[in-house]
Amino acid sequence: MIYAEHPKCINVDRLLPVLSNQKTNSYLKEIADVCGINKELTFHIARHTFATTITLTNGVPIESVSKMLGHRNLRTTQHYAKILDRKVSDDMELLKSKLGNFKLKTTISNGTDL
Repeated sequence: MIYAEHPKCINVDRLLPVLSNQKTNSYLKEIADVCGINKELTFHIARHTFATTITLTNGVPIESVSKMLGHRNLRTTQHYAKILDRKVSDDMELLKSKLGNFKLKTTISNGTDL
């Protein structure tokens, strides 16, 4: 089906018809029932899962996630999409591999090496 001619797309300048939050949650509940999922599924939970499990965990930059979620302010995304411990650990491993044998030298203000 081509959505360009759908009344909800034409009347509100959208690419896809947007259902109400209530209707979307109703469909998600029905899908959960059919799939045997015994957890509550809502549009909010779906967005949160997309932001954390699908994008951030797979290395998508938070700035891109913010755009995908339609946030105007990066702080909204930072609050909305928690960074998982696994992601932090993976990022540290990536940094470690990039640095390789590079030895970080720190000097305090009096010139003494740490």
